[in-house]
Amino acid sequence: MLFDDLNVVIKVAEFRNITAAATHLNMRTATASAAVKRVEQALGAELFVRTTRSLRLSSAGERFLPTCEQAMAMLTNAKQNLKGDTGVIEGELRLGLSSDLGRNVIAPWLDDFMNEHERISVKLNLSDSNIDFYRDPIDLALRYGSPDDASVYGFKICDVPRLLVASPSYVSTFGAPQQLEELHAHNGLFYQLHDKVYNEWEFSDQGKPLKIKMQGNRTANDGEMVRRWAVSGKGVAVKSSLDVCDDIINRRLVTLLPDCQPKPTQLWLICPSRQSITPAVRLLRDMLKTRCTECLAHLAAID
Repeated sequence: MLFDDLNVVIKVAEFRNITAAATHLNMRTATASAAVKRVEQALGAELFVRTTRSLRLSSAGERFLPTCEQAMAMLTNAKQNLKGDTGVIEGELRLGLSSDLGRNVIAPWLDDFMNEHERISVKLNLSDSNIDFYRDPIDLALRYGSPDDASVYGFKICDVPRLLVASPSYVSTFGAPQQLEELHAHNGLFYQLHDKVYNEWEFSDQGKPLKIKMQGNRTANDGEMVRRWAVSGKGVAVKSSLDVCDDIINRRLVTLLPDCQPKPTQLWLICPSRQSITPAVRLLRDMLKTRCTECLAHLAAID
């Protein structure tokens, strides 16, 4: 069984279409179809359920795909280790990112990263949804909060303060709250994940945890939308300091109640297994740690 054939199987499962997978791999559809058939013949099982309009993994395919992906990751890792003496690292990083962090923070950093490492390519999947390595076309993900799935492997990138923020125009019109209880008089901007609206904000007041149930007229399942509302003066929001670092540096947002900040979080780089950690992933991890540390230090230095 050729590893190139296994890669075709992975791409067909990703695109759910042999023609689309073949186009991505720069090969003819017939060549991709033949590769899938060779793997199926070697395994003695059909990996895909085919109809005239669709293609999906069979039950055998669903069981085989994780092992197939791990095998390809191990091969890629081995190749990179053999090339380590040349000092040139290559590979593809399929990275899942939340919308706000991905578009406004990580994407510009990746431009610099790829200029430095020209043989590394990147595919970004921007979504605030929960991670599913076997459903989504990603090999690793950057997410807030420590991973709660024992089957995945993660690197902690940094601790991340959360901030209560509003635009200068909002503060000029409605004033800045001087204590937590005054937040009830302000319009909250809320993030929603699935059916949960995050309108109960947790703070630390002189070391004591305190929850404030907010009222507001804007909710979105996209973190970037919440940030845009805050920048345009629509209300107050709780945001990760990384997400709004540039807004605060450039005075598009100001921090409210600096002595009573929201509960902090952590940023993690998550992989499906140790075998997924290639030299390119290690380079990405180190870059993220360095840039996040610099960003947070810059933010802390602002009066």
